[in-house]
This record gives sequence, C-alpha cells and structure tokens, in this order.
Amino acid sequence: MNSGITRRQLLQRTACGFGALALHDIARAASNPLADRIPGMVPKAKRVIFLFMAGGPSQMDLFDPKDFITRRHGRKIDSPLRKEVTQVGTEQFLALQAMAPVRPRGGSGLMISDLMPHLATVADDICLLRGMNADNPQHAGATLQFHTGAFAEVRPSMGAWVSYGLGTENSNLPSFVSIQGGGVREYGSAFLPAIHQGTKLTVPLDSKTLPVENLRNVSENDAIQHQRMDFIARMNRRLAGALQGDANMEGMIQNMELAARMQLTTPAIVDISKESKATLDLYGVGGKETDKFARACLLARKLSESGVRFVQITTGGWDHHGDIRGNLPKLCAQTDQPIAALLKDLKSRGLLDDTLVLWSGEFGRTPWSQDLSGTAPIDKHGREHQPESFCSWMAGGGIKGGLTFGETDDMGYRAVSGKVHIHDLHATMLHLLGLDHLKLTWRHLGRDFRLTDVYGEVVREIIA
Repeated sequence: MNSGITRRQLLQRTACGFGALALHDIARAASNPLADRIPGMVPKAKRVIFLFMAGGPSQMDLFDPKDFITRRHGRKIDSPLRKEVTQVGTEQFLALQAMAPVRPRGGSGLMISDLMPHLATVADDICLLRGMNADNPQHAGATLQFHTGAFAEVRPSMGAWVSYGLGTENSNLPSFVSIQGGGVREYGSAFLPAIHQGTKLTVPLDSKTLPVENLRNVSENDAIQHQRMDFIARMNRRLAGALQGDANMEGMIQNMELAARMQLTTPAIVDISKESKATLDLYGVGGKETDKFARACLLARKLSESGVRFVQITTGGWDHHGDIRGNLPKLCAQTDQPIAALLKDLKSRGLLDDTLVLWSGEFGRTPWSQDLSGTAPIDKHGREHQPESFCSWMAGGGIKGGLTFGETDDMGYRAVSGKVHIHDLHATMLHLLGLDHLKLTWRHLGRDFRLTDVYGEVVREIIA
C-alpha cells in the first residue's frame, strides 16, 4: 500500500476488490480490516489448514506408483527431457521403484504407501490430486508460486488473501497464523494491508517457550496493563485524528490493539496441557519421532476451532536427492500419525465439514534416480525435482472424499488427465470459501492483482 493513503482511498480500493460483497461489509473492511465478512457465494468451507511439506515429497513413493518403473527398476529408461535440459546426477536415467508398497486403501481404493499407515485409515476422507503441475523446478521459485501464485514478484500469500477476503471469526486472534517455518514471503501480505500478514508461531515444547514473540504481559498486574493500554489508545486516537485518517497509521494501531488482545487470549489457546491423554496420544505428542509435528497439528486444530481463518504448518526435509530409501521413511514417521489425527480430531468435533485441509509440497520428484556422487549403488540414490506432475491432497470443506483425480503417463512424468495447475488449486480453494478468485482483487501499481494472476479455473469435479 502506498504511503499516506487515506480512509476514503482504502474504502475505494476495498470496494473494487470485493465487488460482490454488501456495502456494509465493504465499509467494515475499510474501518476494521479483520472484521468477519460474508463471502459473495455460499461457502462450503469457513477456514483452511495448509500442511506444507517443504522440499518436494516423492509422489511415486507415496501415492502414484508405476508398474513400468517397477519392472525397469535399476535399468535405463528413455529420457522424456529435452536434450538441452540437464539434471546433475541423472545422466544414467535409471528407473527407481517405490521405496515401499503403495496399496489401495479404504472403500475407495485410494492408493497410499505403507510408509503412511495412519493416513491410510482416513483414505475415504481424502481427495488425491495426481495431476498437479507447477512452473518452476527450483525450490525458492516453486515455493513462492505455491504460496503466492508468483515465483518471482513479491505478492501476498494465499493466507493473506483469505484474511483480506473473509476477516477473522475471533477478534482476539489474527486471521492468519503460520506455524514453525517458512520465509516471510510465504506468509507475508506484500501490498495488502499489513494486518493480513501471517502471525508466526513456533511450537511450544514446554511452558517456558513463548509461541509468539512478546506474547507475555510484562505488567505487574492486569490493572496496570489496562491503564497502559487506555493511555496508548488515547494517544493513538489523537495521532490518527491529526493525520486525518491515514490508513497506514490506523493499520499499525489495529495491529498493536490485536497484539494486546492476544496477550489475554492466546496463551490459553496454545496451551495443550489441558487436552485429554487420549487426544495427546492420538496426535503422537510425546512420541520420539512425532512430538514436534504432533504439537503443531494439535495447535492448528485449536486455532481453527477458535476462529483463525487460515493456519499453515511448514515442515522441511523432503528434498531427497540422495538416499531416499533411508530418509523418506523418517519424514513419514514424523508426520503421518499427526496428520491423520488432525483429520480424525476435526471430524469427531464436527469441524471437518467446514474446514479445508490441504497437503502438498512445492513439486514432486522424478521416476528416475539421481546419484550426485556418481558412484553410489542404486539403493542409495535419490530423485530429482519434478514440477511437471506431482501429488497433493485435500480433505473436508466441501471436497469429495475417497476420490483420485488425475492420472500421469506410464512413466509418471506428465499429467495425461485431470491436470491441476497451482492457479487452479488456488481458484478452487477460494471458491470453497465462497470467494470468487476473479473478484478478490487489490489495486496496486495501476492494475488489479489477485492470487491467481490472470489464470485459474475452479476444479469443479472434486467439489462435493
């Protein structure tokens, strides 16, 4: 947002962006950017939990095995790459079979690896997208595109767009929270008002760890804190009046007021000590491999239940260029139980129906092996990046459970049906939230921007 923008200009920009919303919602959005708003379409989901597996999980090992690759394991296959494309360590193009059996699960027969036995128990709640497609083969660009729709420019993250479009269901909490990881551009608001940037939260491993910086009230008692906040509020109102409605200053004031409210409400929400032993065991809290990610998933449920619109959890380590056989099982062991528990917990509380859960990496990995050393036996090989096709899955929030959408070729390299670009995924997510991706815009640098840029089609086949 340009410096010195007035409330009237903000109102005009907001009205432009929200085209289909009622005028009273537009006015509320200008005066209170996090006000709970009614979307322009009937929503199937009220909130999103995004589970980001940074590094690029191997779809062939987890969800999309290929008989051709299994039969050719360890032998050379024809390269589908253009001759001018080089990939270090893949010159031999040796077929690399799945690291563990991938079997039909549930009544739907959805394919899930033995490395994810817990996820297999909720297969019928999952919609598997086998034809995902991205544009950038490098981590930084692909990660930015998945989070913001663009792999080069500074753009608002999808959580910021959701916050801008819907506000928060709880005025004492932010609309968007990012748990344990990711760069600021992955949860930033860019040119949207700063109030829509994700609040970064670290997983508290004990009662002394603050999940949010400066969350603890340093005042001697609540009375002193109230006096301090009342005094600051009076000073801020005086300053805002002198600046005649400067939206940047008002945004800073709103952020500070939200922070003060969070000091009162957030500690109880992020405290998992009062959860039942059955719930803690379900997620794997206290488990040797699962503890940290289990706490993150449990926090995501608690935050979503409390009214946060968009929660994203980032966990890294999925970039397996070498020894995928040794490393992939470790990542699955850390995440499988907590993710399945999250779906089960949401469902048992009646929250899964209107909570959209999205699991994905920034891209997938090749069906041929990669040996960076040039001398390792094939059992120690890894896989190279593959944005041409990969797997994501969605659950809840109006999604058809037990559906496999899209297929790849016999090699598992290109999508031959059901191709879903990241722009299409974003358009579908917004549609499920009742937001038209064509109308959710913000005017910046002389033109209207949106999450899907000038692309994106809603994937209606996967909507219940």
